[in-house]
Amino acid sequence: MSGALSGLKVVEMAGLGPCPLAGQLLADHGADVVVIDRASRKPDPRDVNHRGKRSVAVNLKSEAGVEVARKLIAQADVLIEGFRPGVMEKLGLGPEECLTLNPRLIYGRMTGWGQEGPLAHTAGHDLNYLSITGALHAMGRKGEPPVPPLNLAADYGGGTMFLLFGVLMALYERSSSGKGQVLDVAMSEGVPAMMGLLHSMLAQGFWSPQRDSNMLDGAAPYYRCYETKDGKFLSVGAIEPQFYAELVQLAGLSEADRSTQNDRSIWPDRAEAYAALFRTKTRDEWVKIFDGSDACVAPVLGWDELEDHPQNAARGTFLRVGDVMQAAPAPRMDRTPAGRPTAPGARGEDNTAVLSELGYSAEDIAAFADGGVLT
Repeated sequence: MSGALSGLKVVEMAGLGPCPLAGQLLADHGADVVVIDRASRKPDPRDVNHRGKRSVAVNLKSEAGVEVARKLIAQADVLIEGFRPGVMEKLGLGPEECLTLNPRLIYGRMTGWGQEGPLAHTAGHDLNYLSITGALHAMGRKGEPPVPPLNLAADYGGGTMFLLFGVLMALYERSSSGKGQVLDVAMSEGVPAMMGLLHSMLAQGFWSPQRDSNMLDGAAPYYRCYETKDGKFLSVGAIEPQFYAELVQLAGLSEADRSTQNDRSIWPDRAEAYAALFRTKTRDEWVKIFDGSDACVAPVLGWDELEDHPQNAARGTFLRVGDVMQAAPAPRMDRTPAGRPTAPGARGEDNTAVLSELGYSAEDIAAFADGGVLT
């Protein structure tokens, strides 16, 4: 494995969404990520979150299977899991047991609601976690329901990224203390932690609680998306006066608009006028007009256009592993770059290799397979 995290040993408990992405990002940069899966499965080249990882399929309802997990964890730097509170404890793999086995272990727990509180044991998804943060209330058009921002905000922003941030902090602290610790990562807390600017604007009176009334929520005519003549869309984000001036000039708007850029009373009418203007040309005609400028205008690309966009192509932002388009590893490191991803392997395909590393003999492994310990 190449990358800045080469040598870091991570155990990932198989799950969905945010935890697998965290494991993928660690593996992208060289960490040896071993997933404890529930059952063996054929390789699926479309399973991008499984790229770069190894997998053991172990029956955790058997004592021998739990012992395999314990041995893996005893040698790991980091454990990440995304189960409801109490699940790992019932398996005999809770923080107390694991940190007794491995006092240097960073034990990362990621849930929607956190390990305590009235909602801790209830089900939820990104939209639910986002809904108690104030962020979802601010998304969408006036008089219409809030709009789900895919599952990027809570699952991956508030969950995956804060799990990785917590792991980074704990590894740094361990370098001086020599001790591991437990991370309690709640998606419903990660999202508010990202909202410092909005909290400031609200306190300063610059943010209206009314949806679709603010600079960043689609109300400002200079910060929204517009449909073009061919039914495609442009994103316009000319916030700063000098960037707005370029937008006005290149789009052929009235110079008088510059002096009233932030007059909210005229935003609705101005947005309608801009919408009519942008419908007079195709998306790509507008892109050509704004090319190389600081007007902060960009095309809204469809899935099939991503790889061919000049910026994406120049940077290699997207790549194909087999026929599967996916993102290249990020961020970029100059001395310890990540290697090129390979196709994800089968679930359970590393049973023999990983168990051998743990000290099990070929006879032990064969007995586990015959006895249903390996699934």
